[in-house]
Amino acid sequence: MQKKRVLIIASFAGSLIRFRGDFISSLISNNFEVFTASPSYTTNDLEILREKGAHPIEFKLQRTGLNPFKDFKSILELKSIMKNNKIDLVFPYTVKPVIYGSFAANMVKVPVISLITGLGFAFTGLTFKARILQRFNETLYKLSIRKNKYIVFQNKDDHQLFLDRNVISKKQPVAFVSGSGVNLNEFRFKEKNPTDQVSFLLIARLIKEKGIALYMEAAKVLKVRYPKAEFHVIGAIETSPSAISEDELHRLHEKSIIVFHGKQMNIEEHLHKRDIFVLPSYYREGIPRTTLEANACGNPIITTDSVGCRESVKDGVNGLLIEPQNLDALVTAMEFFITNPEKIREMGINSRKYAEDRFDANIINKNLTDLIASVL
Repeated sequence: MQKKRVLIIASFAGSLIRFRGDFISSLISNNFEVFTASPSYTTNDLEILREKGAHPIEFKLQRTGLNPFKDFKSILELKSIMKNNKIDLVFPYTVKPVIYGSFAANMVKVPVISLITGLGFAFTGLTFKARILQRFNETLYKLSIRKNKYIVFQNKDDHQLFLDRNVISKKQPVAFVSGSGVNLNEFRFKEKNPTDQVSFLLIARLIKEKGIALYMEAAKVLKVRYPKAEFHVIGAIETSPSAISEDELHRLHEKSIIVFHGKQMNIEEHLHKRDIFVLPSYYREGIPRTTLEANACGNPIITTDSVGCRESVKDGVNGLLIEPQNLDALVTAMEFFITNPEKIREMGINSRKYAEDRFDANIINKNLTDLIASVL
């Protein structure tokens, strides 16, 4: 019997390996033939995906902006990929792949299971631009995903928003997963042995919405009170309008207020070296992957009581939840661990247990694979 063909659509090729690599392996081991569509593969991306047994295909897509008229060629290109490769089911994730992939699949009558991985800046409603973008995106989502077999959400808040805004109806089939999950063998647990030199770590896109500016302000305050404390930052320099200035990052690094590492690949090693993971994001997340990795490695977490972020923390058990964009709240939460270092080990152990109970990639990928099998 011929294997069923699944097309996974991404807007960034690296995410197919970092966020969906285990999922691709799960599908292949369950006798599916996997194709991946993404713009701008590197040679290394292609090599890793082919080693897994997948068939990577490149298509053109502008990562920024959302204009289906301008990107109509991308929709037609995806349609051709589906038709030429006799795809049986399409699995898109992130905004553009979900909208454009669903439009293309509808044209060739291929079933779609779309994964909503977070709604991003446009759905924060924090600026006039964000509110205009939200209305526009809502219309595109509504038109594109209304025939999808399942819409998979990573948190209940996004599902409720789609219902409240009439993007989907109550009759549309939905499912839920706890983020992309984390490979518990790749991100291993290491018990913390805190000293009086407590260290914090933020890993994120270096844009204001991820809370990096707030984190740096907190570091300025706390470095005066606790000179031994360390405040580490990992992330690539961004070109986004809300990007943190490279000059500012290097200036604070030179003053020893933060330790700026730039882009790093050995995330597990950095999580093991640091005590507490911090993500003061007010971006509308799905469930941030970095918090799942921090949980798995045994780091207590400080993050915001906001959509997506709150899913990764049991307040007071494996970390602390704070009000978004509240500097005093962030400083207080970070100071708690500096003055109560014994809580670092205790909450770190609870983080690993929470990862095992809820965020194991094997369980999440099995649920998604079973969902695809049920549709086909």
